[in-house]
Amino acid sequence: MRKEAIAGWLLASKPRTNHARVVEQLGLAIVAGEFAVGDVLPGDPELQQRFEVSRSVLREAMKTLAAKGLVVAKSRIGTRVTDQCYWNLLDEDVLRWHFSSGVSAVFIDQLYDIRLLLEPAAAAYAAQRATAEDCAELRSLAAKLGSPEFDWQSQVEADLCFHLLLLLVGGNPFMESMVGFIRAALEGAFTLALKPPVPNRDAEMRDTHMAIVEAVERGDVDAARAAMENVVQLGRRSAIYAVERVHTS
Repeated sequence: MRKEAIAGWLLASKPRTNHARVVEQLGLAIVAGEFAVGDVLPGDPELQQRFEVSRSVLREAMKTLAAKGLVVAKSRIGTRVTDQCYWNLLDEDVLRWHFSSGVSAVFIDQLYDIRLLLEPAAAAYAAQRATAEDCAELRSLAAKLGSPEFDWQSQVEADLCFHLLLLLVGGNPFMESMVGFIRAALEGAFTLALKPPVPNRDAEMRDTHMAIVEAVERGDVDAARAAMENVVQLGRRSAIYAVERVHTS
């Protein structure tokens, strides 16, 4: 993926086609428990009427959900919701549907374990390979975080862009294939942590992200890795705090 394409990977937009709309609504309904594990989905005629789509659009949507691990088609039985162990949590849609339907502190903790595996390594790669132009862009994005000059959505987009750019500048194609997952994880978790804002986070967000930039600029692999670990751990605490605050309010 070209680094210039990051702008098109920011906050998810509403589905624009009938196929995408059916996938979105059925996928969210499954993850939210409207259709429980083991349930057989309504037949084609009922779903066609519910979504006002053709049979071919519905069938393609079912194939998409099956590819994400949410459903399986059985002859003479119908399309059944699979056990959650088969759901592809690395799929950005599936992860986003979890955030939309509500997540627990345990879910957040496990998600951040995966971020802790991926993102410090990405920062280390960036310290080895980032160009002066990359560093300037990272510094510009980090400066927006916590700034009163930018509204909440602009800061979330800057944060997303910062982490996605850092993932790409390392030039590792395997890391690049995780962009969709990281985007969904960041969007969901940062939304939890920033809306409403967690107290005293503004300066901390800017300073901790600047520490990553400075390490990348110096080409200091160990410092870049450690600075990103710090950001991920701070994000973990903020996201868990936000989830627990919602559950106790």
